[in-house]
Amino acid sequence: MIFAVARTHFAKLKRDRAAFVLAFVVPVVFFSVFASIFRGSSSRATTRQISVVVVDEDRSANSARFVDALKQEKGLRVFDTRSVPGGRTAPVADATAAEAMVRSGDAPLALIVPRGFGSSPIRFGPSNRGPTLTVLADTSDPIAPQVFYGLLQKVAMTSMPDVMAETGIEQMDRWGGGLTAEQKATLQKNVDRLRQETRRTGPTAGGTGSDSDGGLVAVNVRDVLGEQKKNPTVAVFAAGLGVMFLLFSAAGAGGALIEEVESGTLDRVLSTRVTMTQLLLGKLLYLATVAVAQLTVMFLWGELFFGLELHSHVPGFLVMAVVTALAASAFGLVLAALSRTRMQLVALSNLLILVMSALGGSMFPRYLLSESVQKIGLVTLNAWAIDGFMKVFWRDEPLVALLPQVGVLAAAAVVLFSLARRLARRWEVV
Repeated sequence: MIFAVARTHFAKLKRDRAAFVLAFVVPVVFFSVFASIFRGSSSRATTRQISVVVVDEDRSANSARFVDALKQEKGLRVFDTRSVPGGRTAPVADATAAEAMVRSGDAPLALIVPRGFGSSPIRFGPSNRGPTLTVLADTSDPIAPQVFYGLLQKVAMTSMPDVMAETGIEQMDRWGGGLTAEQKATLQKNVDRLRQETRRTGPTAGGTGSDSDGGLVAVNVRDVLGEQKKNPTVAVFAAGLGVMFLLFSAAGAGGALIEEVESGTLDRVLSTRVTMTQLLLGKLLYLATVAVAQLTVMFLWGELFFGLELHSHVPGFLVMAVVTALAASAFGLVLAALSRTRMQLVALSNLLILVMSALGGSMFPRYLLSESVQKIGLVTLNAWAIDGFMKVFWRDEPLVALLPQVGVLAAAAVVLFSLARRLARRWEVV
């Protein structure tokens, strides 16, 4: 009997050719997506470029050398201007302007070179002497500040070897019992020769530092967004998980259409005064209402037990929850209208939702992806919904800042519902 039951199910799967094909296409496609994403980054064996806005408050010769060397570093995209209305650019005047850019998401990092940096930029070992570079970080990308710290140490070593040598001589003279005048003169000649060579050849290759106490330049990293959050990690990842959950939930609930077709309920409903458009709109309203309620429960649970600050972001949360629920529900209706059996729906929804979640940032942060893959991810509902929730819970931006995300998700809901209505014509009673 056991084998008979299994044989029956195999026969059903074989008869449903679309479900049969999708059952084996889903794992292949999903594996291909992940392999392409991570193989691309590992085969290049290069670090993705990190965008950094730089404010040079010192404006000395050494600070200018340091900033120029940062601009030449292949792992960085350094800029010191910002976009202003009218398609023009303006200099980033001070640390306040740089911090505003980090808070708004225009740059993940900002480097502030303080006054006095040029007079003593290099240090050896833990020391309170000299000025400290300030890095303003958006830790929704926690990797960028760590990589940037290492590149700062590398650039300090390769762009200012003469300054490093002078500092070493000063330390030797101070702690080594003193140098004679002849020794100082000889060492100074070597430093001058090194300075000329550096100006001729530019920064040389070198390693990266990793120890904040032993770095050549003193660096203070400040988390400008996460420093006031109870639990920054939850604020970053709640949106991605919530959107993926809504897509799966809407796809499963949309399968009620298929059950109504198979049981004959849909024909009886359409034989009354209810039109297909009214039926689909009613289902959309039901699915979206349930989705908003589910998302609300999820975020309330996050606030009660995981430090998610929902109470201070209720208006933004409601706006994003409604448009995300509408878009996800319309997507669920499209999947149901595309499928002829429940098995087809399961396979098709798994394929599309998992791929969308991988590209859109629900499964892992988008900063791990290459720029090209991030751009491809913008065709998914996940990417726009996550960006909107991030603006609400991470960046504390006003409602007006949500217009791009709300507009795209609302338009997606209209387009997807129209597509579902067109596909549902095959169910209408003629």
